[in-house]
Amino acid sequence: MVRFLIRRILGAIAVLFAISVLVFLIFNVVPATNPAQRIAGKNATPQLIKNVEKEWGFDKALPAQYWTQMKLIFTGKVESFQSHINVDKRIEEGIPATASLCIGAAIIWLAFGFIFGYFSAIRAGGITDKALTVLALVGISMPVFWLASLMLYYFTYKLEIFPNGNYVSLSTDPWQWFTHLVLPWISLAVLYAGFYSRVLRSSMLDVMNEDYVRTARAKGLNQRKVMTRHVLRNSLIPVITLFGLDFGVLIGGGAIVTETLFNIEGVGLFTAEALKQQDFPSIMAITLFGAFFIVLFNILVDVAYAYLDPRIRIGASAV
Repeated sequence: MVRFLIRRILGAIAVLFAISVLVFLIFNVVPATNPAQRIAGKNATPQLIKNVEKEWGFDKALPAQYWTQMKLIFTGKVESFQSHINVDKRIEEGIPATASLCIGAAIIWLAFGFIFGYFSAIRAGGITDKALTVLALVGISMPVFWLASLMLYYFTYKLEIFPNGNYVSLSTDPWQWFTHLVLPWISLAVLYAGFYSRVLRSSMLDVMNEDYVRTARAKGLNQRKVMTRHVLRNSLIPVITLFGLDFGVLIGGGAIVTETLFNIEGVGLFTAEALKQQDFPSIMAITLFGAFFIVLFNILVDVAYAYLDPRIRIGASAV
């Protein structure tokens, strides 16, 4: 198992290196315009452009440029020439808000996704399955921005039940933290809950036809134990795969629409602002930040695989 983890970590380092090179090439080599001009902004003076060229290493060879820029990003020295803020510090300040949003939404969509998917599978073809299928498809079909706008209008402006977005730290006021995040949690979770329930249902129906499930039933194991110990456990692998990707993307700034509509000052809102201002240093840093979390959660997914499926543990030990 230790060798399994070491191989995954080394592979993750190689992937992050490849992503950093790709990001460097996309932002600095592929466009035909002067990269220093893009970073400095449209109204930059000639002196500012020269300063950017020197600071970012554009007057050096490509390998030296890559090393200079990665060193700036990973040592926290990247500053936005549009908003004049430290990019790494702004990302760091936005992580608590983004993490609170994503963790709360993930708990909701996993809970409802598991419940809907499980009961749809064990009642496949029945009224319960059809009703839950309709609910899941409705959730999948509702755009996040539309649902968020609708909830803001009714529950915030009209009924005045919940406050108007923003973010209050959990350590400052737990109740305010909760009330400010309820609507963002729901708006973000509805889409994923419907999708995860369909994936779990499909996976469980496939596993139910496996030989080891029929063997367990033939040995006299009751239906509840068969469904939980054999069917549900082995059906979680595709769900965990999706969760690792989705959660990594959201933590890395993928919750742009939700954070923007509810004015949650997290990484997603910072991403939207950077894209709007064409703030290339910020976009580069956010891209690498998001890639790190996607790779990290893929490693955690691999570890979860090894826990859920003994065949993976055996294969890892044999390597």
